[in-house]
Amino acid sequence: MSVHPLQQEKQRLLQIIKKEAYFREKIILSSGKESDFYIDARRVTLKAEGVYLCARLILDLVKDDKIDAIGGPTLGADPMLGAIAVLSLQDQRPLNTFIIRKAPKPHGKQQQVEGPLLKEGSRVVLIDDVATTGKAFLQSLDVLKSMHVQAPKAICLVDRHEGAQEALARRGCELISIFGIEEILS
Repeated sequence: MSVHPLQQEKQRLLQIIKKEAYFREKIILSSGKESDFYIDARRVTLKAEGVYLCARLILDLVKDDKIDAIGGPTLGADPMLGAIAVLSLQDQRPLNTFIIRKAPKPHGKQQQVEGPLLKEGSRVVLIDDVATTGKAFLQSLDVLKSMHVQAPKAICLVDRHEGAQEALARRGCELISIFGIEEILS
């Protein structure tokens, strides 16, 4: 019996996360919660092999979606978005990307969303590295709603299972994780 190629890539990504991004120590998360462990996903998404694997797996998760773009909150989404744009073009299914700032830029065009213009009525997928309570995704949904852009799906590298999925569901957005925290901790 053969293993699906993306299953091999997923297992390799899990190895990288466990080896290079998982830390057992007390830390305050961006959600404000205290935790006994931390996933420093940028140690994965700023590594050539790690970001390639993330992008490949995310593209597989959106391959059947009718979307205009994929994007997410800075800084968690940034490295993955560059890789997604390149791989989507190589796959001859080009997908535009965008980045959502925490606040509008105070100078220049004073934009909060960077990238190709998202038109009213656009359908997008949001991505981020780690989801805890879903705060960054929820803020992103607020920004997109003000632009009349729909985001029916969000994808994260790791879901810590601390309320993000439920919070997004209440807003009509399905959260899909590449890994649940139980896979990282096992």
